Amino acid sequence: MDMVSLKAEAREAGIKPKVMRRSGKVPCVVYGSGTKTASITCDRSELNRVYTKAGESTLVELSVGSKKVPVLIHQMDLDPVSGQIMHIDFYVVDMTKEIEAKVPVRFTGESFAVKDLGAIFVVAHDHVTVKCLPKDLPHELIADISGLKEFHDVITVGALQAPTGVKIKDSAETVIAVVQEPREEEVVEVAAPVEGVEGVVATAEGAVPGAEGAAAPAEGAAPAKEEKKK
Repeated sequence: MDMVSLKAEAREAGIKPKVMRRSGKVPCVVYGSGTKTASITCDRSELNRVYTKAGESTLVELSVGSKKVPVLIHQMDLDPVSGQIMHIDFYVVDMTKEIEAKVPVRFTGESFAVKDLGAIFVVAHDHVTVKCLPKDLPHELIADISGLKEFHDVITVGALQAPTGVKIKDSAETVIAVVQEPREEEVVEVAAPVEGVEGVVATAEGAVPGAEGAAAPAEGAAPAKEEKKK
C-alpha cells in the first residue's frame, strides 16, 4: 500500500496563526491512536499537493522530525473567500485496527438516458462510509452509469463493488445517483391587445384620479361636476 508523504514541523509557541499563514505555513493539529495531541505547521504548497493526491480517503505518512506516523486528513478549514487551506486536523490511525472513513464515489461510463433521451444526471451522494483496516482503505469506489437507460433509473449503494476486506456501512438501498426527466421551460402567456383600443395606459394600483401622472380625460368628455359647497 502506497502512502503519500508529508513533512511537518513542530509549531513554535507564541507565533500567531495569521503570522504563520502570511509566511506560507498552515497551522495543523495531529492526534489519535497512541499519539499525544501536538500542534504542528505544514508548508501550504505541500498541503495542496498532498490533499489533491490523497483527499480524505488515502493514508498520509506524516513526518515530524524523526518520527513518522500514518494519518488521515480528518478535518480541513478553508478560507471562504480565497479557498486557501487555513487549518487541518490529522488523525493518527492504528494499522492493526479497523477504521471508518468516507470514500468518494467516481462515476464512469455513458448513460443512454442522458445521451439519447436528454435526461438529467443527478448525484444524490458522492461519498459512502466504509469500514476496513487502514491498509485496505480504497482511494475511491467506482459506479458505472451505463445501466441508466430510462427516466428515473437509479444507482444504489448495492451496485458498488467494494474491494476485499472493505465493508460499506451505508444501506444497500441508498440511492447515490438518478436520471430525471428534463424540466420543461415555463411559458409565460402575454394577453393580446384589445382590437381598436390604442394608447391605453394602465394607472398604478391605488392611484388617485386627478393625481399627477394620471391619464387625461378623453376628448369631448364632460367635465367633472364640482362638488357643491356645503
